[in-house]
Amino acid sequence: MTDRADSRPTPERTAASTKELPFDPSEPLPRLRRELATGPDGLSAREAARRLAVHGPNEVRRKVRSSFVHELVGQLVHPLALLLWAAAGLAFVADLAVLGWAILAVIAVNAAFALLQERQAERAVETLARYLPEHALAVRDGQPRVVEARDLVPGDLILLEEGDKVPADAHVTEGGVEVDLSMLTGESVPVERIASAGILGAPLLEEPNLVFSGTTCAGGQARAIVFATGNHTELGRIAALSQRTRREASPLERQVKRVAWLIAGVATGIGVVFLALGVAVGLPVTDSLTFAIGLLVANVPEGLLPTITLALAVGVRALARRGALVKRLSAVETLGSTSVICTDKTGTLTRNSMRLRALWTVDHGSEPGPWAEELARAGALCTTVTREADGELHGDPTEAALVAGAADHGAPLDLRLRDAGRRALFRFDPRLRLMSVVQDGEAKGSKLIVVKGAPEAVLDRLLPGTAADSARAAAEDLARDGMRVLAVAVRDVPSGAEVPSHRQDAESGLTLLGLVGLYDPPRSEVAEAVRRCHEAGIRVHVVTGDNGATAAAVAREVGIGVPGLYVVAASEALGDDELDRLLVEGDDEIVFARSSPETKLKVADTLREHGRIVAMTGDGVNDAPALHRAHIGVAMGRSGTDVAREAATMVLTDDDFATIVTAVEAGRRVYDNVRKFIVYIFAHATPEIVPFLVFALSAGTVPLPLTVLQILAIDLGTETLPALALGRERSEPGIMQRPPRPRHQSVISRDMLIRSWGYLGLTSAVLVMAGYFYVLWRAGWQPGDPTGTGSPLHEAYVTATTATFAGIVTCQIGTAFAARTDHAALRDIGVFSNPLLLAGIAFELTFTAALVYAPPLQHLFGTAALPLDVVLLVATFPVLVWGTDELRRARRRRQRMSAVPGS
Repeated sequence: MTDRADSRPTPERTAASTKELPFDPSEPLPRLRRELATGPDGLSAREAARRLAVHGPNEVRRKVRSSFVHELVGQLVHPLALLLWAAAGLAFVADLAVLGWAILAVIAVNAAFALLQERQAERAVETLARYLPEHALAVRDGQPRVVEARDLVPGDLILLEEGDKVPADAHVTEGGVEVDLSMLTGESVPVERIASAGILGAPLLEEPNLVFSGTTCAGGQARAIVFATGNHTELGRIAALSQRTRREASPLERQVKRVAWLIAGVATGIGVVFLALGVAVGLPVTDSLTFAIGLLVANVPEGLLPTITLALAVGVRALARRGALVKRLSAVETLGSTSVICTDKTGTLTRNSMRLRALWTVDHGSEPGPWAEELARAGALCTTVTREADGELHGDPTEAALVAGAADHGAPLDLRLRDAGRRALFRFDPRLRLMSVVQDGEAKGSKLIVVKGAPEAVLDRLLPGTAADSARAAAEDLARDGMRVLAVAVRDVPSGAEVPSHRQDAESGLTLLGLVGLYDPPRSEVAEAVRRCHEAGIRVHVVTGDNGATAAAVAREVGIGVPGLYVVAASEALGDDELDRLLVEGDDEIVFARSSPETKLKVADTLREHGRIVAMTGDGVNDAPALHRAHIGVAMGRSGTDVAREAATMVLTDDDFATIVTAVEAGRRVYDNVRKFIVYIFAHATPEIVPFLVFALSAGTVPLPLTVLQILAIDLGTETLPALALGRERSEPGIMQRPPRPRHQSVISRDMLIRSWGYLGLTSAVLVMAGYFYVLWRAGWQPGDPTGTGSPLHEAYVTATTATFAGIVTCQIGTAFAARTDHAALRDIGVFSNPLLLAGIAFELTFTAALVYAPPLQHLFGTAALPLDVVLLVATFPVLVWGTDELRRARRRRQRMSAVPGS
């Protein structure tokens, strides 16, 4: 495994460039006020009204969604539907109204299934809008007033305090607030936003004086000038990105539509040719139309779309039981095609549960002892977490880990005594990356200053002569091990001296106690899941907002980095050419550190552009565009935001990476099973078409062996449940040792068609026609003899068509058992290992018996009771169909074994 550092320039000013904003919030406050034409007293009501007319309301707006009628029309002009429309039209022309209405019912059922499958409303933007408050406190005409948040405009002066939602993007002018930015950054720790100068070159989200629409104030009070509203806010920008990334059809959807056009073309061509042929050989026009309708209906696998839909729904339910909620049925199949997984680190690869893992002291290194206990206790003193009634710690996860870690290292801290002995608190400053407290010391009247923060920030404030170099080296070692490192330093305040009133006075002249290493451990099951991904030919990249060294350490620990690990820092600066080189031309797995929403989107776009099927995880509002763009957007159910869950295709209820791998396996199984029941359904086209061909080629001397209504009874009645049962077959051995299938690979292959239409279909057709002629010849029929109503042979003819119908049904049973495996023998998976299939066959036989022996159904479907000898004859068909295919597969297995050297 190799590691390479990527030293890149500082990221651009913003995740979305400031050039997209009407005003540049990074400018000094006086200049920003001049540009916004506002002052300490805010705007007048009249000026606010004028600006509202110019800038529009402060709300996230979405594009108009396509109408229900438009989507319904799209389903009704599906190629298979068009073919059935043609068949229904021919039926009405031929005065076969019952048949026409039956075909129209089939069209309606298929359209309803497809529409229910795809009517997944895109609600991510509406969910974004819910993050905005309804009202805000703004200064108008010099007085604080409650206004509707949608009426805020650039230049408005707003008041913020603990518990408020920020109503618009704004620049803090007075005071300070702690803001929960997790919905935008994914980081759960609140950050301080105060009236101060900006940081040169910092991204907007890291500016210490800016607050953003939809985030929540966790504490403090402040005044701020609004500089962006509506779609110009960070929230609005994310909504725009989400709306630009349209969902594309899944591989299965594209392939089914392509196959549908193929079937439609073949069926129409055959129908036209044989319609003309029937007329040419002297068949009546009505008979020729009946023949053409029969060919159309026989060629259309009416049960294909509903069966695929139901099989995918079964896959959705199975995944839900495993912790993965899939929102779009076709996504189950797409999961099986996944070739790349782009995952977050915190909470997905790790437990999102920080622990104190290492203590390093100046004089004793990592050795345990009273010095380590002193360090742990000092770190716990410099916290603000509280303990709930149930004993759980509440507050910043890092500080909770320090308090819990102190207890684990023999230095428990009573938080009530901590608060009682506190004389000053200087909260964490994101610019300084420091926090400090002044506590009562052990000696009466003495005080102790405790400072904790980033090692480089603390080490710069030590007394001269302190061994800072060894501490820096130790901090780098801890970071390379995947830990978040904090330095802890102290200073005694002599008895009688005043408590420092300014943090710069407190945070100077310090003595270093040591370093603490905090660690969010990987989930125990992730390493095995990553190993299974590699066996399955799936690459795993980490796309995170965290530090590169920490993310790389976690990635290595769970096995990510095959054949090598490439760490990319400041990844938003990557160009398309370099992304192509990293993601497509190279074989290494990548850690994209300090990632922005655009980074994730660019990674997803690059992989898609080169034909990869991408699964992308995310939990924050900022992840929504990438989740929308990836083939499979995976949101976190526990830690994720509503927006991420709405934008995603799949939601993990346990936030666990291993569940993604389980879903990939389920997707592969579903794909295999779809192919199985396609073989099963297509195999019946041949025995359904051959009777019409015999009728046409004999110029009517052989009466029609099968009616169109009987075909519909087969396609929609007898074959649906066994086909669905084939969709419940278990995964075959070695399913996760296969590489991802190519994106261009069709769900229907040439070998499948040969097997379906050739081996299985032709065998069934021969058996079915043998049964038909057996019944006729037994009754003394000769070619050309009349069999119409009132003729002596009419009863024998009806019995013969019933034998054809029953023969196709029994051949279906043999086909179902044959289709359960592609290469393996049936005994390898067990004859009775799919109880649903056995139940489906039982229903199939019961349904057929009802059509054959129930008088009302006999009249509707044109059937008659079969004599015992005919029943015994068609009862042999399942074994013959399955047996011939079993022999074919055994021969192929022997050929493969003989081709292996040394076998």
